[in-house]
Amino acid sequence: MPAWAIAVASFSYLFLLFAIAWAADRRADRGRSVIATPYVYALSLGVFCTTWTFYGSVGRAATLGIGFLPVYLGPTLVMVLGYLLVAKILRIARKQRSTSIADFIASRYGKSHLLGGLVAAVAIVGITPYIALQLKAVSVSFDVLAGTDPSGFGTGPQAALLADKAFYVALLMAAFAIVFGTRSIDATEHHQGMVAAVAFESVVKLLSFLAVGIMVVWGLHDGFADLFDRAAADPRTARLLTVDPALADGSWITVTLLSMAAIICLPRQFQVTVVENMRESHLRRAVWLFPLYLLLINLFVLPVAVAGLMLFPGGTVDPDMFVLAVPLSEGWRALALFAFLGGLSAATGMIIVETVALSTMVSNDLVIPALLNLRLLKLDRHPDLTRLLLAIRRVAILTILLLGYAYFRFAGSAYALGAIGLISFTAVAQFAPALIGGIFWSRATRRGAIAGLIAGIAAWTYTLLLPSFARSGWLDPGFLTDGPAGIALLRPYALLGLEGLDPLSHALFWSMLANLGLYVGVSLFDRPSVGERVQAHAFVDVFRQTDRSIEGGTWRGSTTIGDLIALVGRFLGPQRAEQAFAGFARGRNIDLRRDRQATAELVRFGERLMAGAVGAASARVALASAVKGGEVTMAELLRMLDETSQVLEYSRQLEQKSAELERTSAALRAANEKLLELDRLKDDFLSTVTHELRTPLTSVRAFAEILHDNPDIDRDQSREFLGVIIRESERLTRLINQVLDMAKIEAGEIDWTIGPVDLAAIMRDTAATTAQVFKDKDVVLEQRIPADVPPVRGDHDRLTQVAMNLLSNAAKFTPSGTGRVVVSVEPAAEGVRVSVADNGPGIAPGDAGIVFDKFRQVGNTMTDKPQGTGLGLAICKRIVEHLGGRIWLETAPGEGATFTFLIPYQSASSTTSPPGAETVATAADD
Repeated sequence: MPAWAIAVASFSYLFLLFAIAWAADRRADRGRSVIATPYVYALSLGVFCTTWTFYGSVGRAATLGIGFLPVYLGPTLVMVLGYLLVAKILRIARKQRSTSIADFIASRYGKSHLLGGLVAAVAIVGITPYIALQLKAVSVSFDVLAGTDPSGFGTGPQAALLADKAFYVALLMAAFAIVFGTRSIDATEHHQGMVAAVAFESVVKLLSFLAVGIMVVWGLHDGFADLFDRAAADPRTARLLTVDPALADGSWITVTLLSMAAIICLPRQFQVTVVENMRESHLRRAVWLFPLYLLLINLFVLPVAVAGLMLFPGGTVDPDMFVLAVPLSEGWRALALFAFLGGLSAATGMIIVETVALSTMVSNDLVIPALLNLRLLKLDRHPDLTRLLLAIRRVAILTILLLGYAYFRFAGSAYALGAIGLISFTAVAQFAPALIGGIFWSRATRRGAIAGLIAGIAAWTYTLLLPSFARSGWLDPGFLTDGPAGIALLRPYALLGLEGLDPLSHALFWSMLANLGLYVGVSLFDRPSVGERVQAHAFVDVFRQTDRSIEGGTWRGSTTIGDLIALVGRFLGPQRAEQAFAGFARGRNIDLRRDRQATAELVRFGERLMAGAVGAASARVALASAVKGGEVTMAELLRMLDETSQVLEYSRQLEQKSAELERTSAALRAANEKLLELDRLKDDFLSTVTHELRTPLTSVRAFAEILHDNPDIDRDQSREFLGVIIRESERLTRLINQVLDMAKIEAGEIDWTIGPVDLAAIMRDTAATTAQVFKDKDVVLEQRIPADVPPVRGDHDRLTQVAMNLLSNAAKFTPSGTGRVVVSVEPAAEGVRVSVADNGPGIAPGDAGIVFDKFRQVGNTMTDKPQGTGLGLAICKRIVEHLGGRIWLETAPGEGATFTFLIPYQSASSTTSPPGAETVATAADD
């Protein structure tokens, strides 16, 4: 294909991503998020599938058969079996306002800026090869598509910089990440445009790969059976249809373990899974949607691999490029271009999210702590540091991408795509002991985490990273074969004489042995600081804590509220800091006069705000340097607490047990009271229902007997009696239906037909249906319903039931002759608001809170008890709340009653769906 056509298509696609991200950010600014859905969340997790998946999996399958599967088996196992692990990380990160995996780990171990900086540095070094992988894939795929490099092995480092496609892709991705990844200084805020673009890219790469697979299976062959029959008959591909190549490689378990760690520990995965998560409930849908995505995108990997081997014998084309080479060989240029754009999506999605995550870590865990510790950042001289912080992140993005490009140019050409990815997987796996151990093991210490991480990354560097430079010619090849200085025991692929393992398993064994050994060993013999103990409790017992749990450390210094707000304003911006503290104070009735001393609660709140901008460790350093008197030193704390630590521990345990007993006793008392109340209500309900059923049955029987005993009764009187029988039968049916509806709702067995609904039309139709009831009672029914009301998300029949109940209630309680009922429909900010107001006797203040309870009826049960079962309003409440709305009552004795309910608008993404397009059961609804 012409190079200019590929370039135009590529840049057009990238500018489309810019447009999607820009539109998503604009909608978010107007309060209409496009990513607040579990489906977009699950698609954003698809950033795990990079060019390694799109190209490298086929290359791996061409050698190992099904040996490509462990890369995706690991994430599937974590999402399906490790749900509680991911949910716990989500909850902790939300409470701690973690901005990255480095910030998360640093927060666990006493908010250590040293540990956070170490994690950030390891992440940069470990992810650089992975970024190089994406740039290499884009460059090589461009060459294959344009025909400038038919072998598919890339351009090599000798090509001129300004003629290198990967260089321009790196710059464009840097621009995208800067524009949509650094708009706000608070790194805990959601990058809505970026996430929307990544979700869109996940769709593109999935569809493009499926398109190639479908054409290979049904375009080149007559289905799977024909393809695999031909492959089985060909000696070159027959072995790939067995498990032997996959198991002979020896890395099945190794790759599975690495991919399990990667789905949690890769900075980009932590970013989209944890930092960008809008609601914890989205995870429940993602635990099956994301594995489904992985299944679909890998469905045709093996068919494409065997088809490519049969089409291109003798290694004339790099198997990594079969996804492009197979369509090109058949003249399917449009499909090849679509496949190229899918690979471009896989590369750009990873690069964008990874660089945003890494830039946050560089800023919060490397640069800012260094400036604060070296006293280079004079806080008292800078009223607003937001521009500086954003500039640091933007420079970091550009630097990281240039580092990735440099690795691609100088070392990446010696490896296949999958091999480069596994180098990075092994690096980020070094975070797993400190991360997973930290949220389950309270004895783990900062020194143990630092020692383990340093040892693990040192082993990784020696056994994987340095060999990659040796294979690229940047180190003496004898380093691989003979060891440094000819010492055979130090050979990086056979360290200390350990032979028989593939390089990846060998590296994982030594790095994890060193990492876990020192992490556990040092922690067992170390004594955690007070700050570490506080954070360990906050992480390990996160599900037992409330939002008001103690966070942070202990301070002996003091500061005024004015100084504290000014300090936070330097990092977040003065206006935003003022608004945050004002909102916090309103909810707790705190006096924010500037000359008053800041309480510990305010100091902790300020620290959490700063943590969102510069990370927990940097926030602690900034606060310690600004608060007069500073942070209490560990030596002082240990000296003060050493003599009483045992007493405090025993006291804490006794308090916990006492609190548990008290909570259990209170729960039992409340349950007993509830049972007594339910028993009383049950008796009232049975009495009411039998009374209400007896009344219409008595009328029906009486008039039926009159008609039976008087066959010659005149026609007019007969018609009148039959009308009474019909009306009483209808009343009887309504009573029974109410009881059945409430039973179904309570059991979760009622079916809902959800779709866009015209609530104004429902109210007009219901008013017309009940008009005769009001006319018979001589009550005026007034409608204030505009013509053009936006649709809501609801169930037409259920909302009609709500409207009918409210209008029937109004007719029942409104006096004849002077009665007046007003039905109003009004669009509001949250949705459409409907009110039914009457001028009846109203409801006493003591009864207003119980009218929506089951079996409740307002009035004296012996004298003026109204007709009905007491279920109508309870059913209305259940229906409205199930549809995401709310219902309430405004009343006063003698001044009538107004029942109002509000239903949210139909979302923009589904306004084109016809009513009834979505049918779900209550039991399955979130």
